[in-house]
Amino acid sequence: MNPQEFRPIRVLLVDDHHIVRAGLRTIINRAGMEVVGEADTSAAAIKEAARLAPDVVLMDVRLPDGSGVTACREIRAANPRIRVLFLSAFEDDTALLATAFASAGGYLLKEIGAEHLIQAIRTVASGLSVLGPGVARALMGGLRTIGAAGAHYPEAKPLSNQERRVLALVADGKTNKEIAAEMGLSPKTVKNYLSTVYEKLQVSGRSEAVARIIRGG
Repeated sequence: MNPQEFRPIRVLLVDDHHIVRAGLRTIINRAGMEVVGEADTSAAAIKEAARLAPDVVLMDVRLPDGSGVTACREIRAANPRIRVLFLSAFEDDTALLATAFASAGGYLLKEIGAEHLIQAIRTVASGLSVLGPGVARALMGGLRTIGAAGAHYPEAKPLSNQERRVLALVADGKTNKEIAAEMGLSPKTVKNYLSTVYEKLQVSGRSEAVARIIRGG
């Protein structure tokens, strides 16, 4: 057996509030995971992620020197095996979009309970994506609006069930390859579906498509 299967999940905490980090560290350590490092800025997060190679970076979206979204992109570009989970006090559209185009593992509000937070970290560490209940409702509500032909966007054409399913998986942060595997399609077919979706919604790419979902149309 692989000995790594039995080692604790290693977490890097990124938040500019010491008290928040202290509370998270206590919760995470009590759950049998290991907080391997902490950072309070975007630059420090990128540096520490490269040095420590944690399994999960638990990161606030709003940091003193920039957006956690930018840090997420750089961390994942340098080491795709590192997963990033946003934990924010705000329902931030930018953070939501990051789950689709910055390859984040998920987005949660800080009001989440300790038990659900630990489960989310485990889920993200396993390679899956998570969204908080309120976030998921917003995304799916937008999908339903799109499926109804987009009353708020009369120029948008209705999506087929298959196209909506592809778009839902995009909103959940999955790559074309992951979507293809889940739906039993080839990556090229997924790419073709997305091209049709962008044309119907009159958007230029993944981020705009997911933004339209989030904004309800």
